Amino acid sequence: MTQVDEIPQGYWQDAKGALIPLSAVKPEHQEEDALVRELVAEAEELHRRLAAFKARALGDVQAFRDLVAEKYGAKRGGRKGNVTLSRFDGSAQVVVAVAENITFGAELEAAKALIDSCIHRWSEGANANLRALIDQAFQVDKQGQISTGRVLGLRRLSIEDPDWQRAMDAISDAVRVTGTRTYVRVYRRGSSDEDRVPVSLDIASV
Repeated sequence: MTQVDEIPQGYWQDAKGALIPLSAVKPEHQEEDALVRELVAEAEELHRRLAAFKARALGDVQAFRDLVAEKYGAKRGGRKGNVTLSRFDGSAQVVVAVAENITFGAELEAAKALIDSCIHRWSEGANANLRALIDQAFQVDKQGQISTGRVLGLRRLSIEDPDWQRAMDAISDAVRVTGTRTYVRVYRRGSSDEDRVPVSLDIASV
């Protein structure tokens, strides 16, 4: 696709980079173009406002936490953790949550081999469900990623077997924290006997 630096008056550039006389563009296509431009511009403005809201919310919450810490003579340091702030009547909450991005290192292959060894020794017909659980935990999704929740969930199984315990140690050693993401969530409820519901900031959920 060739982009034209300056499109001559009376022409539009199509998706292939060709210059098309405006007179050759159907009226409905011109209207479609105008509608898309308008909606995209509004969406971009909403995106900027959401980003500004998140930055303000995180800043204000952090300032409040620092104020509370100062009151008690405490010094806060290190990574910002999770916190929930509530209205006095309990009708609304603001939650700041920090989530870790986790991947697995090469130790995960050793863990899978050890688990397979356990399953082989136990495969007298009583562990078909466990085999299905293990296979599901190590399946990759459409992006080729292994579900961290399912793999880490295996560590909650209470199994007294040396190979299994070594496999769980390998899973722990395989965990790599590649970064964190901070979320701001807002909840509210209409009356004291209702459950709090999230205030959706996702356009698909509105």
